[in-house]
Amino acid sequence: MRVLITGMGGELGTRVAQLLEAHPDVTDVCGMDIDPPRRRLYRADFHRIDPRLRHRGTELVHDFAPDVIAHLGVFEPDARSGPRLAGALTASGAVGLFEAVEGLSSLSSVVVRSGIEVYGRRRGGPTSPDESVVPDPTSAFGHALRHVEQVATDAAHRLDVPLTVLRMAPVVGPHFPSPLGRLLRLPAVPYSATGDPPFALVHQSDAAAAVVAAVLAGGDGVVNVVGPGAVSASAAARRGGRVPVPVVGPGWRAARLAAEMAGAPVPDHVAELLRRGRVADGSSAAGLLGVAPELGTPDVVERLYDWPEVTTIRPVGATT
Repeated sequence: MRVLITGMGGELGTRVAQLLEAHPDVTDVCGMDIDPPRRRLYRADFHRIDPRLRHRGTELVHDFAPDVIAHLGVFEPDARSGPRLAGALTASGAVGLFEAVEGLSSLSSVVVRSGIEVYGRRRGGPTSPDESVVPDPTSAFGHALRHVEQVATDAAHRLDVPLTVLRMAPVVGPHFPSPLGRLLRLPAVPYSATGDPPFALVHQSDAAAAVVAAVLAGGDGVVNVVGPGAVSASAAARRGGRVPVPVVGPGWRAARLAAEMAGAPVPDHVAELLRRGRVADGSSAAGLLGVAPELGTPDVVERLYDWPEVTTIRPVGATT
């Protein structure tokens, strides 16, 4: 099996590459991203390519001739890049990749990372949607993910290959670039004084395991990948020894500004999560993928806070 990974430079893409390298059925692993991986890879071949340079991506796809594509090149706003750039990279990456696969006879299946943000949080909508719920995004990130799904679905239909769409809960974990994770680690964490709704998470290791399982299975369909259980923002803050700060109405604007000044910008999908919650039914993952998240949402929060703060180490003999 020859596997091409987009987004290999991110924490999720790098971990997926490591797991595929170690699998006996995977003969070759190739990847591309705007940034290089920050962990050691032994067999994988990485190419530093800006998703907006479509001709370079097309050359790589045809030169490598993959059996399976794992499209993880999704840029969450205020994770690795600002909202505008994240949107441009996500859209260009999806359109460029699935234009490049036209006429690729080697391709047997595709896996795409998406998120439960595609379900939206519109008033009156389902509070814990399963895979049968029609996507109705209400945030910029949700719309970006829905566009990726649509582009991938159209290409899979044209090529007549199976497509697995992994709708993941917010991915959080040590070293994982997450605007929600950064916000929860601030000394003071805002929460909705009028509701404090629950949200679900998935740990980065469980997210990577789901991608690998989907690559190996080559199935067709949509799967929610969600850690069991849920927490509210105030409960998460208390678990981490942070100060929960109740916010209502116009106070959200001040809270988002304060968080941004503290180094944790709050994009609209995270603000929506804090004010309206975000959970989904992930009960079908085990049956469809053969694996399910091992860490529940409370465990993910615990591990986020167990991640030590940065400690400055001074040289021996330094006086200042």
